[in-house]
Order: sequence, then C-alpha cells, then structure tokens
Amino acid sequence: MFSALEFLIAFRYLKSKRKEGFISITAIFSFVGIMIGVATLIIVMSVMNGFRHELIGRILGINSHLTIYSHSHQIADYEKLLAEVQKIPSVKFANPLVESQAMFSVPSKNLGGLVKGIKLEDLKNKKLVSENITAGDLEKIADKNSVIVGSAVAQNLNLRIGDPIKIISAETNETIIGAIPRIKTYTVVGVFDSGLYEYDSTTIFANFEMTQIHFRFPNAVSAIEIFASDATKIDEIKRALYPILAKYDDLYATDWQQANSGFIDALKVESTVMFLILTLIILVAAFNIISSMIMLVNDKNKNIALLRTLGMSKGAVMRIFLICGSSIGFVGTILGFLIGVLFSANINSIKRFLESMTDTTLFNPAIYFLSTLPSKIFISDVVLITGMSLLLSFLATLYPAYRASKANPAEILRYE
Repeated sequence: MFSALEFLIAFRYLKSKRKEGFISITAIFSFVGIMIGVATLIIVMSVMNGFRHELIGRILGINSHLTIYSHSHQIADYEKLLAEVQKIPSVKFANPLVESQAMFSVPSKNLGGLVKGIKLEDLKNKKLVSENITAGDLEKIADKNSVIVGSAVAQNLNLRIGDPIKIISAETNETIIGAIPRIKTYTVVGVFDSGLYEYDSTTIFANFEMTQIHFRFPNAVSAIEIFASDATKIDEIKRALYPILAKYDDLYATDWQQANSGFIDALKVESTVMFLILTLIILVAAFNIISSMIMLVNDKNKNIALLRTLGMSKGAVMRIFLICGSSIGFVGTILGFLIGVLFSANINSIKRFLESMTDTTLFNPAIYFLSTLPSKIFISDVVLITGMSLLLSFLATLYPAYRASKANPAEILRYE
C-alpha cells in the first residue's frame, strides 16, 4: 500500500531546512508532547495501580473476604455455624471474632478505637499482623489479660511492652449509684505495624475468651470472618453460604468490597480522572501535529503540484503526508512507552537517587505508611495508552493529508 518512494519523500519533508525551521520545531514539539504524555500516563497509572494493589492487599491482610454478622449483634451457637462454613470448598479458613468499640485509657491520655477478640491460632492466620510484630511476643495474647496494640496506638498513648492499658467498654454495670462503664486493665504484650494508619491507629487485638466476658458475649461472638482460598471465588462462597444463613433468622454476610465500597470507588474515580486529565497532554500534542502538517502542506504546495504533474496520484500524495504525521506520533509513542515502562520498573531506584541529590524525603513512610513507592505495570493499561496515542496521531494527520491531496496543480503553477 505504501511505496518506498512515498516513505523517501515523506522523510525528506520532515528534515529541517533553514527556511522551514519553524515547521520542524513545531513537529519536534509535537513529538516531545506525545512522548511526555505517553510516558507520564504509563508512570501515573502504574503508580496508582501499585497503590491500589498494595492497599487492597493490606486491607485483606487484616479484614476477611466475607464476614457474617447478626442483626442482634450477637451470633449464638457460633461453633455449629463455623463448622458448616468451613465445609465450603473454596473457604481457606474461618474464625470467630468478638469486636467492639471501646476507649483506651492511660494515666495521661484517652483514645477511641476498636477491640478485636481473637484466638491465637486465628491471629496467626492474619499474616499482615502476625508477621509484622515490631515489639513483644504474639504468643502471649493467649494470656487472658494481654493485648497487642497497633503501632500508632502505642505511639499516641506512649505505650511500651509491659505497660498497663485500661479498656473502657460502652457496656455498663448497673449499681446502686447508677450505671458504671465496664473497665478492665490489660497488659501490652505486643505491637504490630500493618502499614495502614487506619488500623494501626485504632485497633487492639485481645484474648478471645476475655473479650467475651468483658463485652458481654456469653457463648457468642459478634462476627465470623471467612477467608477464601482464591479472592476471585467470593461469589462462589456466597452462593454456598446462602442456604446456610437461611437456617438462621437474623444473620447476613458482607464481602470486603461492600465493606470498603467508598474507598474502592474513590480509587476508581481518581484513576479514571487522572487518566482523562493526562490524556489531554497527548491530545494537545496531536493538535500540534495538525498545525505542523498544515504548515508543511502549505510550504510544499509547489512540490505537491510538481509531483502531481509528473503523474503521482492523489492517494499517493495523501499517503506521503500520512507518513509524515504518523511517524511523529509513532516515534513519540514508542519512546514514551520505553521511558514510561523503564521509569515505572525502576521508580524506587530513581526515588532514592533524587533523594540523595536533593537531600529530601520524597515519599515519607511516616506519612504514607508504605516503605516503598508502589508501582505495578498492567499490560492492558500500556496497550490502551499506546493504542490511544497512535490512533490520535493518525487521526491528526488525516485532514492535512486530505488537504494536500486536493491541491490543484494548475492553480499552483499558473504564475510560476
């Protein structure tokens, strides 16, 4: 379809001459704009994918894939229900949980948060907690008066291993002098750092049997957590769970996506908006291709007329200018793709280099609670970005190329 002659003429037209310098500069700006736009889009989308993957991974490292609750806030006879749930093929493991809002108190400060009563063997299954104990001993949670606190809770309340902490329940005891909050003193035996501030600043894990007593869950629990062997099989577990829950009057199940729907929707919206905004860079560069090609067509009017006089067809002239414009977009897209992928794959090395050069912290773990800048390259995103860039570049050349093919040689050469 495209001949060697057409490529030869197109590339000669793209070469800079002194009197055509402005046209070449415009083409260079178009090329640089597309390259920067593609590279920026790939880098930003990779970082956002990395954040999403990292944060969801951490959420699922603490929370379950599915959780069974009761409208009465207490699940009685939970052991029978637990046994039925564990028989579902796609369930990796399930555990009972006593969960309640409470106030944490030390002599100089109070802090609101969430107490989770859990058995030692079940806590070990929460790898994000059990493998991130920064101080103390996980095993000691088996002691009834022991708790493991989040790193931000320990920091805010200035807690160390062995320190006492009072947990004040919203439940009250009725006495002759009125209602008195239920208060019990526990000993801090461990500190965990999950990397998510939301959990590290509000969560305390306590002995399962003691939380049943403290928060008045006699032979009952507040929830049953279910972890799937494969996160993509949640719907399969739900279908198997419905007939089990139908045997009970007030039980219902919620999956992790429903529980964190606001957070997940915010990530999706942010990702979409960033994609649309950064696409404008490529769009502006595409408009620059249109302007540079129109100027090139105007400048090469005589050449076009001579080529037509020598017998070149309108289609061949159009293809010459299609090659001119598309080559700018193609080379810019390929270079942008290479820069974006290489930058995304080595983003932490680049971050460390920039930090050493500027003597500043560009990505402070104390703020973001992630030790590294996450980046995850999705092939689908890269294909979408490069495909969109190539398409816009091609569309930008259609009008100038069509205009060149419609040039009338007789009108152009009449006064020559």
